[in-house]
Order: sequence, then structure tokens, then C-alpha cells
Amino acid sequence: MKKQAKFGIGIGVIVVSMGFLAWLGYGESKTYYHTIAELSTLQGDARAHRIRVGGTVEPGSIHRAQGRVDFVLDGEGKQLPVSYVGSDPLPDTFIDKSQALVEGSLERNGHFVAEQVQAKCASKYEAAPTADPPARAAGDSSAKSSM
Repeated sequence: MKKQAKFGIGIGVIVVSMGFLAWLGYGESKTYYHTIAELSTLQGDARAHRIRVGGTVEPGSIHRAQGRVDFVLDGEGKQLPVSYVGSDPLPDTFIDKSQALVEGSLERNGHFVAEQVQAKCASKYEAAPTADPPARAAGDSSAKSSM
């Protein structure tokens, strides 16, 4: 066989192998977003996929144990028990009533095992409600009275 033919076959094998590995990696990295209410309707293969779910952390439900953190997410009038087993520390904003996004898998008993948790505390970023309208600047009131 000529050197060019051997080289072409070698390149072809490498390209096919890289394409196959990329296709496998893409399939493994897909994550499906579902609401808490939708989780009970999942059947068959849909339950086996990697899932992302968002909700509000139930007040008083955070319990830290050896190697995991258990808590409950609320959303759409439904609750989802979650166990976080990831190696990364939980965010500082992960507290009662915070919004959380968990990623992991759903067990047959309806319990969610999270490998990643993202949290934000919406109350930190909202303006505080006020009962009185904002006070006018001193220059505004005098300008109107002189007209």
C-alpha cells in the first residue's frame, strides 16, 4: 500500500472516532428542564434523563447530614424532596425561601438527587416597599409656588 493511502485511512479512523466521541458526549450532557408539577407525569426513559428543576426552598426544610444536604422545593402547589450529594459547597444565598435550581436525577420513589444547586435570594435585589410617596426636593416646591 502506498504511504498516502495509509495516511488517508489513519486520518479517516481518527475523524470517525472523534465524531463518535463528540456524539456520545453530547448525548450525556443534555439536561431537560421540568417543573415540579411535570415530574409526576414523566414515564419510562424521560425519568432516566438528567433533569433540572426550579422552585422555592421550603422554610425549615434544610437539614445537613454527613455527605449530603436534604431540603424541600416548593413550586406550583407541589413539593419535591431533594438530597444534594455534590462535592461543591452550597451557595451562600441558599437559605429558606430562596429560589433554587437543582440538577440531577429523579428516583423511582419521587425523591430528587441533585448533583448541582444554584440559588439566589430575590429579596436582596428588590426595592423595599414604602408606605409614603418619596419626599420632594426643596427646590421643586418653591418653583411651583412662584409660578
